Amino acid sequence: MSTSSRYPFTAIVGQDDLRLALLLNAVSPAVGGVLVRGEKGTAKSTAVRALAALLPPVRTVEGCRFSCDPAAPDPGCPDGPHPADGPGGERAARMVELPVGASEDRLVGALDIERALAEGVKAFEPGLLADAHRGILYVDEVNLLHDHLIDLLLDAAAMGASYVEREGVSVRHAARFLLVGTMNPEEGELRPQLLDRFGLTVEVAASREPDQRVEVVRRRLAFEDDPAAFAGRWSGEEAGLRERVAAARALLPRVRLGDGALRRIAAVCAAFEVDGMRGDLVMARTATALAAWAGRTEVAVEDVRQAALLALPHRRRRNPFDAPGLDEEKLDEVLRDAAADDPEDEPPTPPEGQAPEEPGGGDDDGPGPDGGGGGRPDPGDGAGDGSGGLPPQRTEDSGAPAPEDAPEALTGAEPGESGGGTPRPASAEQQAVAAGEPFRTKVLSVPGLGAGAAGRRSRARTEHGRTTGATRPEGALTKLHLTATVRAAAPHQRARGRSGRGLVVRRDDLRQATREGREGNLVLFVVDASGSMAARRRMGAVKGAVLSLLLDAYQRRDKVGLVTFRGREAEVALPPTSSVDAAAARLQALPTGGRTPLAAGLLKAHDVLRVERLRDATRRPLLVVVTDGRATGGPEPVALAGRAARLHAAEATASVVVDCETGPVRLGLAGELARELRGTAVTLDELRAEALTGLVKDVTDHHRARRAA
Repeated sequence: MSTSSRYPFTAIVGQDDLRLALLLNAVSPAVGGVLVRGEKGTAKSTAVRALAALLPPVRTVEGCRFSCDPAAPDPGCPDGPHPADGPGGERAARMVELPVGASEDRLVGALDIERALAEGVKAFEPGLLADAHRGILYVDEVNLLHDHLIDLLLDAAAMGASYVEREGVSVRHAARFLLVGTMNPEEGELRPQLLDRFGLTVEVAASREPDQRVEVVRRRLAFEDDPAAFAGRWSGEEAGLRERVAAARALLPRVRLGDGALRRIAAVCAAFEVDGMRGDLVMARTATALAAWAGRTEVAVEDVRQAALLALPHRRRRNPFDAPGLDEEKLDEVLRDAAADDPEDEPPTPPEGQAPEEPGGGDDDGPGPDGGGGGRPDPGDGAGDGSGGLPPQRTEDSGAPAPEDAPEALTGAEPGESGGGTPRPASAEQQAVAAGEPFRTKVLSVPGLGAGAAGRRSRARTEHGRTTGATRPEGALTKLHLTATVRAAAPHQRARGRSGRGLVVRRDDLRQATREGREGNLVLFVVDASGSMAARRRMGAVKGAVLSLLLDAYQRRDKVGLVTFRGREAEVALPPTSSVDAAAARLQALPTGGRTPLAAGLLKAHDVLRVERLRDATRRPLLVVVTDGRATGGPEPVALAGRAARLHAAEATASVVVDCETGPVRLGLAGELARELRGTAVTLDELRAEALTGLVKDVTDHHRARRAA
């Protein structure tokens, strides 16, 4: 992308945390990269792509595909060895983008196995990791990237090198880059151990200030009308910010991280119960970069505070239901306590001949007219609050659950269930009931051998896993089955004129390894939220079970959906998703009350599964219907429900009905529904912490037996 066609970094309006985090990584790549979380349309990708223009140019060895530095070439470079102080050239820093659908070979590089076997040479085609060496590697929608690619990516970022192993043939090359990932949490979360590998995390959201939104639109339209002219108007600000990045890089080795700052960093990480030591290290590097960015040679308290706001929020998540964020009042209290315990606390020392400066300070003309990039703040814009002239990182509350001691009458309990409470009319909407505590579930799996998206639940044919056989490759060879290849080539060696020790291998001899791993599935819940289900004990247990399966699905890379029905209609309360944050919020707010349109719920579930089959025909579903079996409203509601159930049975969807009917007189309607679905039914008493997930496992066994019959 040419400079004139790239939106200028200094022209970005707002997004102070995002710009600061990117600039700190430009100053000190050792910080470990940035993960940008936020809603769509918030300049995440624009800011990352604009950052490359601010990085200093890179000197490389002429002809080296791996961008070796002429002053210190990599001794293990596949294109080497290179002579010290050999001829070199200069190029701009690269911004390499990793597509979500990229293959492993595209990321790490590809070895020509045919030439390796036949000629004994390492014919290696560099991948994106080699292209990004000494530049930026950008992954848009990193949460949608397959886990094994994320593991390879983060391993390379941590070690500074990429290793490619194929059937005993190995290649290593340097891979040091600034890693930046963006994601929309609504589309699914990253695992906590992957979150921890990103140095900094920032939350971004569109401004709610009309004036700022107007300025965003005005600048964007001007850029689209004439990109070159727009870039030219901002060239002075870009040059100033580029010079400031270079100056901060030069100052960085002289920044002193004193014992007092180290004690504060350790105290903060301990107080917030941060696992491991990576948080401490990232905070130390970030605080040092902040001091260099502000033009100081010693880390100040404000640097430690801002470093904590950028480096710790995503490291505090204990499970996917925890919202990222940091309690700033607690942070300030910990810093005050640490300062009181530090007898050697001294003010920071500015460079010789320079006056002390606030963390976000600098020349007024550095970052641009909108304050982009962290220039000297105007009075009243947050200077002096320890945030470097930028607002602190946003935190979000997940909302408080309904009080556990609320009277049963407020939740629509039926007589006899709450010790004599008076229920509301069935047509009234009831207060949302808090979900029970999530619990660890048993391992669930769908019978047979699938071919769905990579996951951790059911058996499937996948690109990764244990080798189960060999076949002729269709297209490019990706996973060689060495034994099968040698076996195919061996009978033809004499006819091919083999004379030396090398094996004469032709393309027809190559065999692709077939592998078996695990896939993700779709668990779709259909929950009766009518007035008859409004008892706290029922809905609390149902929500707790759904949240528990969501947590399990998050860990096993499943999709989970939720359909509810009450009143006159059914709705998709939670479309099939892996975003447990969104799921938890929807479930907590799920109300109850009204009639029981059971047929509508089943038909809505059928529509959801039909659409999902069109989107991904390989993802196999499990249907869990939670109801007492009653059907009210409209003509012939029970017959309509039966016909809707038979639609699922005709498509052989594995199903289970949780019978929520209580009382001395039971109609057995849920059991009849289960028979129409060709599934299984259990009573409400079996809806316990260990029972519901065991129930889903039972339905797979039932489904297997039905298919065998």
